[in-house]
Amino acid sequence: QVQLVESGGGSVQAGGSLRLSCVGSGSNIGNYCMGWFRQAPGKEREGVARLKTARSTPVYADSVKGRFIITQDNARNTLYLQIRNATSEDTAMYLCAARPSVFCPDFERFDYWGQGTQVTVS
Repeated sequence: QVQLVESGGGSVQAGGSLRLSCVGSGSNIGNYCMGWFRQAPGKEREGVARLKTARSTPVYADSVKGRFIITQDNARNTLYLQIRNATSEDTAMYLCAARPSVFCPDFERFDYWGQGTQVTVS
C-alpha cells in the first residue's frame, strides 16, 4: 500500500506557473498507474493527467492539454505536475492518486489518495 503526500500548491497569478509534487512512501509509485486530479468548490472531481510508467506517454484532460505536464521520478518516488499559463479555471484542490494496476486506461479505480494541495489563481 502506498501513502501519498502532495506539496507545492499556493497562489499564482494568471499566466504564471507552479509545480506540484507528490511523494510516495510504503511502496514504489512505479508499480502503480499514477494520476493527478483536481476538485473545485461546487464541482465534481476531475482527472487532469495520468501516467502508466515514468516512460509512458501521458494522458491529459482536454482542459489542461498543452499547459500541464505530468512526470514521474522513480528514484525519488515522486510524481510531479507542472502547471503553466495558469487560468482562474485552474483554481482547485489538487490531489495525486495511485491505481494498483499495470493498466491505466482511464481516471477510474484509483484507490490511494493524498490529502491534496490547494492552487489558487488570481
